[in-house]
Amino acid sequence: MPKTKKAKPGKPAKQPKPQSDEQALDFARAWVEFPDPADDEQIFRCDLTWLTSRWSCIFGSGCQGIQAGRADDGCCTLGAHFSDEDDEQRVAGQVARLTPDLWQFHDVGTDSGWVQVDEDDERQTRRWDGSCIFQNRPGFAGGAGCALHILALKEGKEPLETKPDVCWQLPVRRTYDWIERPDDSRVLQISIGEYDRRGWGPGGHDLHWWCTSATSAHGAGEPVYVSYRPELTELMGKAAYDRLVELCEARLASLLPMAPHPADPA
Repeated sequence: MPKTKKAKPGKPAKQPKPQSDEQALDFARAWVEFPDPADDEQIFRCDLTWLTSRWSCIFGSGCQGIQAGRADDGCCTLGAHFSDEDDEQRVAGQVARLTPDLWQFHDVGTDSGWVQVDEDDERQTRRWDGSCIFQNRPGFAGGAGCALHILALKEGKEPLETKPDVCWQLPVRRTYDWIERPDDSRVLQISIGEYDRRGWGPGGHDLHWWCTSATSAHGAGEPVYVSYRPELTELMGKAAYDRLVELCEARLASLLPMAPHPADPA
């Protein structure tokens, strides 16, 4: 299975964390481990508490944003770091197809560029006027939000085809660990879980607000493993995703599922 490298979000500025509807980061979780049906050298370790939760993105509908005073940015304030050169080149092909009616800052991005290099010499989408250059601001005729996301919806595609890796993967977090077994064999463990504040690194604790643990973002009609089917299939492969669905459905069919997400409705 092709493996997309772990994308790197930005480094958030130091800000005081406000009182909010967020739940504590540490709580009981139900994890399941199963072999990858498509690769006998891999196993998946999946957080069923997160994947069966009722989280959904509430961008533009109550999202408080990761920076105080910029709720309209959502998590776009910092721009997006590219996971690798292939990621940047794929996005570049989509940017070339954006038009002024879809992208508010088309003239700026076309004339002076849409990529910048951060203080660690890593490439990311350019920040313009306080946020990602691809973020259309409220009131733009083509629609508020990510221009690359809008492009995908207009063309009947999945946003994962047009957006940087980190943007379509959030808030699902995939990590890799080589596991040494007692018989001296090794297996690659791929973990699929929640991209909570810690996923951003030490600076994640200073984000103004983060949605995965917020009760206001947990009320969707479908659980995450259903609403994120395209993304999870891309991250895991179809055979592994199909097995995950079976395990999630078995969990939801139980009378009293162990370790529910604390942000979910009672």
